[in-house]
This record gives sequence, structure tokens and C-alpha cells, in this order.
Amino acid sequence: MHIIPADISDPRVMALVDAHLAHVRVALPPESVHALKMEQLSSPDISFWTVWDGDAAVGMGALKRLSSDHGEVKSMFVAESSRGRGFGAAMLRHIIAAAKAEGMSRLSLESGSREYFIPAHRLYAALGFSACGPFGDYKPDPISVFMTLDLKK
Repeated sequence: MHIIPADISDPRVMALVDAHLAHVRVALPPESVHALKMEQLSSPDISFWTVWDGDAAVGMGALKRLSSDHGEVKSMFVAESSRGRGFGAAMLRHIIAAAKAEGMSRLSLESGSREYFIPAHRLYAALGFSACGPFGDYKPDPISVFMTLDLKK
């Protein structure tokens, strides 16, 4: 397993982003989909990585800078065939380390509230995230779960 900055021109990375978008579009109503499209993942305020198993792109994750001290976990996804093997936890640890290295004191995320997202909620909680209210530009949404992690601890 290795994690590297994502090459958005790589067809394997494009396929991973497409799979992520397809999954959230099935699991959520359109107004509750906050997943980033490929062109958004190349924004200067976003760091985007992929996790690889050999030559297969099996997972991805991104860090969006909301302010100098607050970041957001975005686009966390592991291909269904690779779930349960630690790729998601490795990516989340990588994002947490990157946020700390950038001097952030808080890392937050938005996830869906439906059953499909429960394994992700368990992962976030296991790595120290706890429930919080909407942050940034998010509004209260019964389909959303908001979590945050104090990076100063």
C-alpha cells in the first residue's frame, strides 16, 4: 500500500472518482450530494491523494483548506473490492497528518446519514472525530452528519 498525490489525468484515478460520485448519487438525494467532481479536486485549496495496492488505485481522499487553521476531509472513498483492508484508515491518517503539518488546529467533515455511510462514521470515530454542527458553508440537513477533530490534542 502506498499513498501519493493524485494524478487527475490517470484513467485509474478518473475511474475511482467516477465510482465515488456514482455511489453517493445512489445513496443521497441530489441536494445532499457534496462530493467533489474531478475538476474541483484540482482546485488550489485542495490536496488530493490516492492510495494504491500495487498498480491499482483503490482509494482516495482530499484535504480542503477552509481557513489557515481549519480543514475539511473530502472525497474519502475506497473501492468496494478493497474495503475492510485498512486503506480508508491509512488515507484518513494521511489527511490528519497533512492537516497537522499545515498548522491546522481543526479538521471537520460532512458525511451522509444513511446506512451506506455507517462504516465511514465508525472509521471517523475510531480516529477521534466526534459529532458537531454544520461548519463552513454547510446548512443543517437531516441527510448529513457533521464531525470534527481537534488536532491540538
